[in-house]
Amino acid sequence: MRMNPHKQLRLARLILDRNCDTPITVEDLSREVALSPYYLIRAFRHVYQQTPHQYLVGVRIARAKELLRNSDLSITEICMAVGFESLGSFSTLFRKAAGISPSAYRVSSNPTPTPAYIPLCVCLLHDITDRPDL
Repeated sequence: MRMNPHKQLRLARLILDRNCDTPITVEDLSREVALSPYYLIRAFRHVYQQTPHQYLVGVRIARAKELLRNSDLSITEICMAVGFESLGSFSTLFRKAAGISPSAYRVSSNPTPTPAYIPLCVCLLHDITDRPDL
């Protein structure tokens, strides 16, 4: 049975969100959502304005920012915890995304208060869901 391509793309995004701290290739992801790797990349970029790899890096950087603000883990521990395998590539990508180094970000940021409640209507409007079948 063939899935709806939009559901397959949402499933791909969900897989990336849930497995952002582990190594995942486009081939692995395409197998999971039953799309060819090249079609997956093109369709994902069309829908989300970025490739699956760019999305994954963004998720990892966002998680790293959260850990830098709210934990005492070292930069290297955070690098590994969010799924990067190289401290050098983590630092380079972090600087590119945030405009400053991870250590400078830690010094300049304040801890995050408890997360705010997001109403269901806002989640539905912005397609924020943990379930790929919605």
